Amino acid sequence: MLSAYGFPFLLAMFVSFVLTPYIKKLAFKIGAIDKPDSRRVHTRIMPRLGGLAIYIAFVLAAIASLELTKDIIGILLGGTIIVIVGVLDDKYQLPAKVKLLGQILAACVLVAFGIQIEWVNNPFGGYFYLEYFSIPLTIFWVVSFTNVVNLIDGLDGLAAGVGAIASLTVGLVAWQFGYYHIAVLSAALCGAIIGFLRYNFNPASIFMGDTGSMFIGYVMAAISVYGAVKTAATVALFVPAIALGLPIMDTAFAILRRYSNGRPIFSPDKGHLHHRLLDRGFNQKEAVLLMYAITAALCIGAVLWAEFDGFYAALIIAAIVTAVAIGAKKIGILNDK
Repeated sequence: MLSAYGFPFLLAMFVSFVLTPYIKKLAFKIGAIDKPDSRRVHTRIMPRLGGLAIYIAFVLAAIASLELTKDIIGILLGGTIIVIVGVLDDKYQLPAKVKLLGQILAACVLVAFGIQIEWVNNPFGGYFYLEYFSIPLTIFWVVSFTNVVNLIDGLDGLAAGVGAIASLTVGLVAWQFGYYHIAVLSAALCGAIIGFLRYNFNPASIFMGDTGSMFIGYVMAAISVYGAVKTAATVALFVPAIALGLPIMDTAFAILRRYSNGRPIFSPDKGHLHHRLLDRGFNQKEAVLLMYAITAALCIGAVLWAEFDGFYAALIIAAIVTAVAIGAKKIGILNDK
């Protein structure tokens, strides 16, 4: 049975690994490059667009492994829209509002194909049916996930590694509960990211760009909503959210920091967690590996929560989140820079 999940993982990893050098040449050819500035860590011109390799590898693995049902087509179509927006942004640096419109459109595609959050568990028993709030909550959920991975993409291999660990966790939980389609999609995403990570880990030779970071966040969101629809289990929603807890918290801190300092919440700065770690004397590899470790700890908590769905698992997650929040505050993540 494991071969059913190993095939999409290995296929996606192979395609991504082979394709990335060609995408690198394409990025230079079309001018999808990232130039150094005061906010960025790298010191030389770097090709972006690496996420295109992740996208192609994921789509090929998904098509080769799954029947193209209405749901799968909806996820792939929405992902294609996200990638188109990402490619345009990697080349032309689109305004934030234009990117947001593209993300909303991709989320609306999921809704149009019947993939939306229709209910959540009532902790005291039964369910809360969202009715009119279903569509706006789904769009908010997808757009939020799409952006949290994008915002943490600031060091070589950081967003890719966090995405790989998170998608692996979702896949393991889906396999554990017998959610075949979710496990296959997660395996394909994880494999595609790992194949690319060979070129993206420090010292990186290519960046994934917004094409990759938005696509990873979008697929994680789409998988979570799809899982909630097909499995009638809220665990499908919250395991990805816990697994991506680090970029979610970093984004929340960024919003609070910018709001409290009277800055637009979409304005970039050097106050993210990885920037603060560099300021504290960590080199890029050390900072990235530390953030991998935090993500892994959150993912262990997510697996325990899915397995036990009880007080002790929730306590473990709360303890990890609290520790990260306290540590982030101590290194000044809420201070403007």
